[in-house]
Amino acid sequence: MEDEVRVAINTDADLVTARAEGRAMAERLGFPRPDPTLIATAISEVARNIVVHVGRGEIVLKPFEDANRYGVVVIAIDEGPGIRDVEAAVRDDYSGKGGLGLGLPGARRLMDDFDIASSADSGTTVTMRKWRFRDELAELREERRRRA
Repeated sequence: MEDEVRVAINTDADLVTARAEGRAMAERLGFPRPDPTLIATAISEVARNIVVHVGRGEIVLKPFEDANRYGVVVIAIDEGPGIRDVEAAVRDDYSGKGGLGLGLPGARRLMDDFDIASSADSGTTVTMRKWRFRDELAELREERRRRA
């Protein structure tokens, strides 16, 4: 599997880079459309939260696989003041700092797994996964790639 990719998030321009890296990784892993776009959109949402609420952080992208599935892990890390009420922050009707309230709930809906760890001492880490089960066609494609 490919190595992890790290993208520093300091400005809006970094969102574009993080999105592109996430989309590229999903495409390399053979995700069908529209999954690469969904992954890129979720990355954009959590990266935007870093820029707006903290000012700097990092997005880490990692491929993963096990016997029955493979996918992409997206980890958004910041060392900000933390999220006071995580449960509220992932509700659709929540809005922090004058935003639309679509960031975290939207990212959660786009990905298969979604977790937030947040504290005032260590900042916030959002971990998201998009995965797909191996099907016969995917296994054949992987076998062809290994032979090439």
